[in-house]
Amino acid sequence: MTLTKSKYYFEALDNYPYNLPDCLEALNYALSYDPEDADSLCLTGRIYSEMLLDYEKAKLYFEEAMQYDVTNLNTPKYYIKCLLDNEDFQEAEKLINYSLKIKGIDKYAIMYYRALLSEMRGSFKNALYFLKETEKYCFNSESLESVKERKKFIKSKMPKSKKVKETK
Repeated sequence: MTLTKSKYYFEALDNYPYNLPDCLEALNYALSYDPEDADSLCLTGRIYSEMLLDYEKAKLYFEEAMQYDVTNLNTPKYYIKCLLDNEDFQEAEKLINYSLKIKGIDKYAIMYYRALLSEMRGSFKNALYFLKETEKYCFNSESLESVKERKKFIKSKMPKSKKVKETK
């Protein structure tokens, strides 16, 4: 990471998502200095995924970022979110399993997405199980509160068990 590239990447990051024209300009400069920079490619993927909702194009940028740096700590969580939003559940599951092996990754975010994946598949019991596992990686009150709120929400979506009277 060169000093010039860093300057433009951080300028782009500073402008995202509130000032997209300046963000894109800085990002273009950053990528012109280093077209293989995983962080810059990841941010480009985020713009396509989160702002433009063009998941297929975003996936291309995330894949490219992963190719250039498979141990990048930023790319997996945003790539997983893109895959979930695009309903690419199998790809998301593979990336989640891989990401959990990356040293230093935000396991809270990855496990939270694992629970979300189960919920999106309709497996509420598994979602609750993964949220319980996610609690192990909560290191502040906000993340723990978020997990508790999600658990409550999922429980509210679960079908209520009906007691059926058996007739003799």
